[in-house]
Amino acid sequence: MSKTPRSKSSKKSSKPPARGPSKSLDNSWIRTLGAPYLRGYRAVAVSRGSLRGYRFLARTGPRSKTRVGFFVGYLIDSAGYEFLQPDPPECAVFAFLEPLNSVAHRKLVSPEGSLLRQTAEYIGWLTHRPPRFAFFENRTAVLARHVSMKEWPASKRHHFSRNFFIETLAWLVRSGLVAKLASRPSAPASRRLS
Repeated sequence: MSKTPRSKSSKKSSKPPARGPSKSLDNSWIRTLGAPYLRGYRAVAVSRGSLRGYRFLARTGPRSKTRVGFFVGYLIDSAGYEFLQPDPPECAVFAFLEPLNSVAHRKLVSPEGSLLRQTAEYIGWLTHRPPRFAFFENRTAVLARHVSMKEWPASKRHHFSRNFFIETLAWLVRSGLVAKLASRPSAPASRRLS
């Protein structure tokens, strides 16, 4: 009798747990899903802290300490992301620019008319229904869109997550942000700001 439950549990272990993403969840499909939207970005798996998924990094100069790109994946804990007011587990996509007090962050995020401010305003027009994008001037996660998965049926979480990621990435591409960050990730400012 003890062998039967073990064999059943081994079959169930290949599926994500009903409560949401965990450390053991296979997120490799996110890399494949994001690749067509984030061409020219290097995918790096994230499996520590509150996030599970992939960071898609724009190319920077060999000595640049600036990291810019997008995170696509799950927020499994609010630690470090309380400013989002999350209800984990959540699907999350955000544009990031690190480090926070870098010249690039000050030029591409803070000033009126900066690339990320203009994108936040424009993308606000694209998203007519919740969840909307939120702009965070004083965070490394500058432009974020996220949604809780708590109300989603366990059997539909993968499907709904996939739809959320596709829709969000399509809006980021349409806004022009994906191309602009890839083409000048280490540029100090746009010509309009010079």
